[in-house]
Amino acid sequence: MLKYILIDHTADLGIDVFGSTLPELFTNAAFAMFDIITDLSRVDNTIEYNLEVSGIDKEQLLVNWLTELLYLHDVKTLLFKNFCITDMRDNQLQATIHGEAFIGNKHVINTEIKAVTYHGLSITREDHQWKARVIFDL
Repeated sequence: MLKYILIDHTADLGIDVFGSTLPELFTNAAFAMFDIITDLSRVDNTIEYNLEVSGIDKEQLLVNWLTELLYLHDVKTLLFKNFCITDMRDNQLQATIHGEAFIGNKHVINTEIKAVTYHGLSITREDHQWKARVIFDL
């Protein structure tokens, strides 16, 4: 199944993300964000983080999830490529993520993402599949 597609958006970058379950949708959204940031084939799984994120609804939970990952990238210069949501209920998720610290002679930042926005944000269920639209501020 297709994980995500890029969508045209004026001055920003958008993605439509797909998943057969909500955890898969959130995992694919995280993968898509880091796939946009860097070449994930060059990222190894040398570090592990456990995260817990909450929100008032599915949409805010998705934004908070991606924002927390972007924070770890920006502040701690980390790149992630494997995302495992270990528990997801109501408006909270727990996840284990793997990746490595940015290494200048190994990794290239293709796109700097400044923020995950609420603009055009949606999560829907269509034909036994979840779909989300997320717009990133570049």
